[in-house]
Amino acid sequence: MADFTFTAHTHDGTLQKGTITAENKAAALDALRARQLQPLLVEPAKKGGMNMEIKLPGGDKVKTKDLVIFTRQFSTMVSAGVPMMRALSTLKDQTDSPMLGKTLDDIASKVQGGASLSEALAKHPKVFSNIYVNMVKAGEEGGILDQVLDRLAYQQEKDSALKSKIKSAMTYPSVIGVVTLGAMFVLMTFIVPKIGGILQSFGSTLPIYTRILLQVSNIMKSPAFILGLIIGLPTLITLFRRYIKTERGRYQWHSLLLRIPVVKVIITKTAIARFSRIFASLMGAGVPIVQAIDTTAGAMGNAVIEKELRDCSKAVQAGGQLSVELAKSPHFPPIVSQMLSVGEETGKTDTVILKIAEFYEQEVDDAVGAMSSIIEPVMIVVLGGMVGLIAVSVFGPITQVSTSAGN
Repeated sequence: MADFTFTAHTHDGTLQKGTITAENKAAALDALRARQLQPLLVEPAKKGGMNMEIKLPGGDKVKTKDLVIFTRQFSTMVSAGVPMMRALSTLKDQTDSPMLGKTLDDIASKVQGGASLSEALAKHPKVFSNIYVNMVKAGEEGGILDQVLDRLAYQQEKDSALKSKIKSAMTYPSVIGVVTLGAMFVLMTFIVPKIGGILQSFGSTLPIYTRILLQVSNIMKSPAFILGLIIGLPTLITLFRRYIKTERGRYQWHSLLLRIPVVKVIITKTAIARFSRIFASLMGAGVPIVQAIDTTAGAMGNAVIEKELRDCSKAVQAGGQLSVELAKSPHFPPIVSQMLSVGEETGKTDTVILKIAEFYEQEVDDAVGAMSSIIEPVMIVVLGGMVGLIAVSVFGPITQVSTSAGN
């Protein structure tokens, strides 16, 4: 059994939040419906630790959780026949996100002024992505806005879960790396110089590796090195970030990442899972295929794979088939093009490609787990090797001096 936090509507429309214990998410949803509640968001409860979320300056972003809740609520109200203006006004008043409330207020104002919902959403790209806007537009044109919103909420939950798993896997090695570098800096600038001074006071000849270690230590504790570290490192990071924001720099950086063995696997499988999930949602909402490919390409997160999809879009626009074009890609495996071909033949592209999304989401889970299991022992070996090198360089001469003194 596991605990799940939920946000749901009661029979009179009141928003209710809480925790429920169930065997899995599906059982939790069934239990909520049995209580006459309409689930909006159900996710595993966070265990242990304190929620120490700090709002930084400029952090006025809308959380994925708030956007999912809004989308599900909006879908429920639209399908129930609630007028759009009334629905937007109600959701604006009850959202927990000040930024989302302000955004919905502006959207309601634009819709009241004659703009379509998709046009009003497009004015807020930091909150509503291009994918979101295009799917809403397709829902408006097809008269299935409630269904599209429901699809959107589900897709956002899946995408958010995928990102969270990758971030969680990288947290541990990142922390270990920072602690290791900090510990090495303290050893090299405070401990090693003192021990080195003691060794040199004996007047004995030190081994070459000990002399090198002491020389490195002297460099690291020098004002020029520390000043260079304080000024140079932030400057290099800033210049690097600016460079990868350029079209050329972003493409070269992403191309480099796709050459790193373990990283390549995770990036590729994540991109395929995201492509399949988003493309299926767009096609299911009735978005034209060329527009669906272009919109999906912008959400890949990798410039190399994005370019491949945009090239596919041009080929499809010229009369080609997406399955044939994807088969030429070095990053999309044959199973994707083959299943897509089946979808094109049967007219069920969205249903078939959704199976690919589910398969590769599990593949990403496995790849992230494998990466975590590899990184941890590698970090331990590196840390142990660095500490061992210092220990041999320092305590080896001490042992020799002690032996000489004894003789």
